[in-house]
Amino acid sequence: MKRFLSVVLIVAVIALSACSDTKRIDGELYDTYGLFNKEEIRDPKIEYSLVMGNVIWGILLSGTIAAPVYFFGFDLYEPIQKRIK
Repeated sequence: MKRFLSVVLIVAVIALSACSDTKRIDGELYDTYGLFNKEEIRDPKIEYSLVMGNVIWGILLSGTIAAPVYFFGFDLYEPIQKRIK
């Protein structure tokens, strides 16, 4: 029973940490990007952060095709703030 609760807790923490969102910075909306859409989405004026939860989910679900393609291809980095010059 103790092992089961530990597994449920770990899965819950990973699931909650895998949330990446678009962000409104100075009135403008910036989207998440990955390896496939980096050139179209990434803005050099914005600082992005790697979403570790999505990396973990992409690895855990590597037996499927859709999950790793989505996580690594389109949702790997999320906008944080404007770059400080």
